[in-house]
Amino acid sequence: MHIRYHCRSKFRECGVMGYQGVGRLRSAVLLGLVCCACQGAWAQEVRSGTLKSVQGNVQVGKGEVLRPAAPGGGVAEAERIVTGPQGSAMLLLRDGTQITIGPNSQVDITRFQFDATTQTGSLTVQVLLGTIRMVTGLLGKLQPDNVKVQTPSSTVSVRGTDFIVEVP
Repeated sequence: MHIRYHCRSKFRECGVMGYQGVGRLRSAVLLGLVCCACQGAWAQEVRSGTLKSVQGNVQVGKGEVLRPAAPGGGVAEAERIVTGPQGSAMLLLRDGTQITIGPNSQVDITRFQFDATTQTGSLTVQVLLGTIRMVTGLLGKLQPDNVKVQTPSSTVSVRGTDFIVEVP
């Protein structure tokens, strides 16, 4: 069965689909491409940082939904990084802050807002368990009052540029 459809002032033949079927297919393909493009842009916007190194068992996620971490993988605001007994990871945030996470740790990137144009924003890291070493980036240097590290028993405003936090 051949059905003709009109395309740029020329008739073309189509085997199975009619004119409406080809139009619907074209619309679906365009919609899919737009959705993929938007999702890619959305993923770039919410990425707070990138895992530069991962060793051993390391997972990233929100709540109970965790995914295996890999070098080059993204970490977003409100996500937790969990390391196992032999695990460690180094996270580089968009402002240049480096967070090295030791074994048996649970660390939340509670808040990360950074505008690269104005170099303003805020960072809150919550260390629930384990050890981190943090070397602050632009936010810690330009707006130290907006960089905070929380533990189960305290909240500390950062004044130095390189420090270690340990939560037993």
